[in-house]
Amino acid sequence: MRQQFSLAHLTVLGCTPPEMTYIAARAGYDFVSLRLIPMGVLGELAFLPEDKEMIRKTKTALKETGVKFLDLELARILTDRDPKTYVAAMEVAAELGASHVISSAWTADRNDRSFLIERYAEICDLAKPFGLTVDLEFPTFSRLTNLQEAADIVRAANRTNGGILIDTLYFHFSRVGLDELEALPSDWLHFMHISDTSKEIPTTRDGLVHVAREERLYIGEGSIDFAAIFERIPNIPFSIELPNVKQVKELGYEGHARRCLETAKQYFAVLSA
Repeated sequence: MRQQFSLAHLTVLGCTPPEMTYIAARAGYDFVSLRLIPMGVLGELAFLPEDKEMIRKTKTALKETGVKFLDLELARILTDRDPKTYVAAMEVAAELGASHVISSAWTADRNDRSFLIERYAEICDLAKPFGLTVDLEFPTFSRLTNLQEAADIVRAANRTNGGILIDTLYFHFSRVGLDELEALPSDWLHFMHISDTSKEIPTTRDGLVHVAREERLYIGEGSIDFAAIFERIPNIPFSIELPNVKQVKELGYEGHARRCLETAKQYFAVLSA
């Protein structure tokens, strides 16, 4: 079966959803992964589901290109945000054809497991009427720093539309074992984030964040053993989340998006040879 790829929001951070969709189509992607729930990060362009003109243009771009909307970002678990505020974005995402919502936890209390389970379950319940899975990610610098912690929340919440999002960067940063990946229920894995990185793991939070948001590497240019990871997962779409400030400056957003996909496909060609 042909591997399918999505262009993730962070890879072309300064592009609007319609621009992302057209770039994805020209570069040869199957999907786009759009952020319609802003993070509130300094300098971030916010794309709101209430922006009817932007949504209309995105719908047109998806229809004209045949590119599909894979997943919605980012339904974070926060102490001071009601998950119901995510419903408008979920509704629009479903209208545009999305299948998944990414979630992650950004609370400060290390003893808030019950709260995380409750909030994650609520997000799942809110997403279910729209036919959306909720895939819990574990950025190494977030509240859930490894696969075991994230899997514990998904298992305890026990929702039929729950899932885990593996990002190969955080898989490496958190030193996740291949046996841990094998132990996951295969129906928890709906898609995966892929990018490469060097063997060295930053020792500070700032260092982890810097690499994650500005210096990810093209597939095959770093040290991640993708072959071993891919052998242990079902056939799912790969969303290329590969922000790299230097490459964007040199190649532009479209050139960078193309290079991301080219290197990924080259890697797969070698694996299948």
